[in-house]
Amino acid sequence: MKNILVYICLFFCNTVFGQDVPKQLQEKITALEKDPQFKHAILSMYVVDSKTGKVVFDKNSEIGLAPASCQKIITSASAFELLGSGYRYKTEVYFDKKNSKDFYLLPSGDPTFGSFRYSDTKANVIIKMIASKLKENTKESIVNLQIIKDKWSIQTIPSGWIWEDIGNYYGAGCGKFNWKENQFDLNIQAKISKQGDTAIILSGGVLKEIDFDNTELLTDFNSNEDNAYAYPPIYGKRAYLKGKFPSKKKDFKISATEGNPDRAFGAELYKELADNNITLAPFFTPINKIITEDNKLDLVFTHQSPLLDSLNYWFLKKSINLYGEAFVKTIGYEKKKWGDTDTGLSIIKYFWKQRGIEPSAINIIDGSGLSPANRVTANALVTVMQYAKKQSWYSSFYNALPEMNGIKMKDGYISGVRSYTGYIKSKIGNEYTFALMVNNFDGSAATVREKLWKVLDVMK
Repeated sequence: MKNILVYICLFFCNTVFGQDVPKQLQEKITALEKDPQFKHAILSMYVVDSKTGKVVFDKNSEIGLAPASCQKIITSASAFELLGSGYRYKTEVYFDKKNSKDFYLLPSGDPTFGSFRYSDTKANVIIKMIASKLKENTKESIVNLQIIKDKWSIQTIPSGWIWEDIGNYYGAGCGKFNWKENQFDLNIQAKISKQGDTAIILSGGVLKEIDFDNTELLTDFNSNEDNAYAYPPIYGKRAYLKGKFPSKKKDFKISATEGNPDRAFGAELYKELADNNITLAPFFTPINKIITEDNKLDLVFTHQSPLLDSLNYWFLKKSINLYGEAFVKTIGYEKKKWGDTDTGLSIIKYFWKQRGIEPSAINIIDGSGLSPANRVTANALVTVMQYAKKQSWYSSFYNALPEMNGIKMKDGYISGVRSYTGYIKSKIGNEYTFALMVNNFDGSAATVREKLWKVLDVMK
C-alpha cells in the first residue's frame, strides 16, 4: 500500500511539474524581454520532450539568428553521418624513383597534423619521422619536398569571417595542409612604468620574416585580463597587434594565426634535416600536381590522424573552429572530390533537408559558427539534437558536449550573441532537448549568461 501511495505521489508531482514548466519558461522569457539589457534584442527558445518529441515551449523558434558556436552541433552530427566516426585523415610522403632527390607530400586536410593534443600528432614526432624516411630513401645531400594540393580549394578562410578574428588562433583558416593547428604563440613582455606603455615582442613563430607592428599594444594598469588581438597577414610579411594587456602580467602570450603553415612546417623540417647533413631545397608548393601511377612514385610514409570520433571530442569540448572547417571541406572532398567550404555546406544542407530541415533554417556560411552572418533557427538546432539521440554515435556526441551550469550543452558566444543547445534531465526524471539564443543584447556577456542560465534552471 505504501509503495502505491509513493508511486501516486511521484506521478502527481511529475504531472504537475511537467505542466508548470511551460508557464515558468514563459514567465522567465517575458521578464527578459522587459529587461533593459534585452531591449533591442531578439530571443528565441525551443524545448521538446526528449522522449516523445512533444513541444514543451516555443518562442520565435523559426526565426534565424546568429548561433555562434552552437552551430558546431550541426557540423558535428553531419560529420558523423557523412564521414563516419571511424574516419581518419591520411598524410602521405612519396619518393620519385626517377629523380632520387624529389619527394612529394600529399596532405588530406588533417587539422591535427602537428597538433599538441595527441602523442602521435605532435610536431617533433612527425618531423623526426618524415626526416628519417627522407634520409632512408636517398643518398643525395640536397632534397626537394613538394606539397601537393590538387582537388582542394586554396581559399583557407571562409567568406564572412571578420579581420578581428582571422588573426587570432580561433580564426585560423583550414587548407589541405595544416600544421600545428595553424597557430603560434607570440611571447610578449610588458612595460610597466606607466599606463599606456607599448609592449615588447620577445619571440613568436618559426618564420622570422614576419614583422610585427606593436605600437598599439598597450599596458593597462586598470585590468587583470588581457584584451589583445593579432591581425597577421595571410601569406604576407607585416602583422599588426592591437589592444590592452594587464601590467600585472609582466610576461604573457598571444596565440595568433599561422597564415603560412607550409613554410612553418618547412622551416622545422629544414632544421631537422640539417642535423642529419641533408639540405632541404627552397620550399616550393605546387597547387595542381597530381600523383598518379604514371609518376613512378613510391609511398615511403603514411601518417594517420586519430579517429573522427576523437577529433569531434575536441571540436565540441574545446570549440576548435579549425576542426569544424576541416570537417566541412572534407565532406566536400569525399562526396564531390572538391574540398572547399561551399561544396561541403551544400552537401550538409541537402542532408538535413532530406531529414525535414529546410535549407533556409540552416543558412550557414562556415562550419564553426564564427561568422556573424550565419543564421540558424532554434527549431533546427533541436531537430539535429533529437536526431543525434537515435544514432549509433550518440554516446560519443553526448560525451563531447561540455557540461556547464550542471547541464550537458554546447554554448556559443560572439559579439552580441549568446546561445545554448543541449539536454536536461530534471530531478524528477523529465528529459528535455532545448535551444536558447539571444542576438543583439546590450552590455556584459557574462551578465547575459547568468540570466539565460536561470531560464534553463526551470527545467532542472
